[in-house]
Amino acid sequence: MKIIRLSTYRVAPRWMFLKMETDAGISGWGEPIVEGRARTVEAAVHELSEYLIGKDPARINDLWQVLYRGGFYRGGAILMSAIAGIDQALWDIKGKVLGVPVYQLLGGLVRDRMKTYSWVGGDRPADIIAGIRKLTAAGFDTFKLNGTEEMALIDTPRAVDAAVAKVAEIYGAFGNSISYGVDFHGRVSAPMAGVLLRELEPFRPLFVEEPVLPEQAEYYPRLAAKTSILLAAGERMYSRPEFKRVLADGGIAILQPDLSHAGGISECYKIAAMAEAYDVALAPHCPLGPIALAACLQVDFVSRNAVLQEQSMGIHYNNHAEPLDYVLNKADFHIDNGFIAPLPLPGLGVEVDEERVIAASRVAEDWRNPLWRHADGSVAEW
Repeated sequence: MKIIRLSTYRVAPRWMFLKMETDAGISGWGEPIVEGRARTVEAAVHELSEYLIGKDPARINDLWQVLYRGGFYRGGAILMSAIAGIDQALWDIKGKVLGVPVYQLLGGLVRDRMKTYSWVGGDRPADIIAGIRKLTAAGFDTFKLNGTEEMALIDTPRAVDAAVAKVAEIYGAFGNSISYGVDFHGRVSAPMAGVLLRELEPFRPLFVEEPVLPEQAEYYPRLAAKTSILLAAGERMYSRPEFKRVLADGGIAILQPDLSHAGGISECYKIAAMAEAYDVALAPHCPLGPIALAACLQVDFVSRNAVLQEQSMGIHYNNHAEPLDYVLNKADFHIDNGFIAPLPLPGLGVEVDEERVIAASRVAEDWRNPLWRHADGSVAEW
């Protein structure tokens, strides 16, 4: 069997799908994307295709090493996201050829169902209580929200109070009947992170995500030493060497690699094992589409330390499309009381509605994240 073609489809709301075809008539799907830089990743995928056309898709390990090491310069968001989507498609083909889900190829199930959570509140946290009430009625009991709006390098007590008030409102309305993570989204500087963590402690969030930017990862152990709140990070780390340093330094309790950014299933399966060796939990990042979610679940179901799975059904980014719009086997993605069962189909377990994908790709717009500025005109972290 040989790879004969790679086709990419940019689709709403902000995703890109990859179809990898073989001369045996078996195709695999992947989701290589950097949100807001889809065309750049698309170019990288097609540039890397010269290493793939004519090759045996069964040799996933060798192809991955060629893609990673063959160009001398390596790593980073663009190249690792391109490799991630290609890797997902290769695993999808292998599972289909052998007639089993990918999790069977990785050793089999370590759990019977996987806990998921939902987003509430949007980019600028609002209508949080109503959003949680709606989702609890649907069976969810775990949520995530953005913790702040713009926050200056050194901000005022008023800004701190505004951020804390939103979390206090959740605790006041629901107590410990639900769990919620608070995402600082890299919007908070190291000086302000310590202040916010201290103020949030009485309201017992499940975790704080990206307490500071990954460029400031040396602060993770320092911040962890000052708070009882668990710290989470990893969505903007792209390879084992990056995660190795964070794990060795300590401070992070929950690791969040993204299966569409950090080298795909091959790399994230190894990152999950590294995290387990340090007694660090796994909660893959996935505000993306159905193929990315399916890839995450394959790793979740073979990783003992997997505790939560992000999923994007109903997320605030989803203008003009939802994940299951592009899926034919929608019932397999049913979430029951916050849990999802192992996907039963061979490969990644997602049957892509190719006709819908092609049609959507003809009218897809280029998504860009907002550009925020502080009151003084300087650029703020979004």
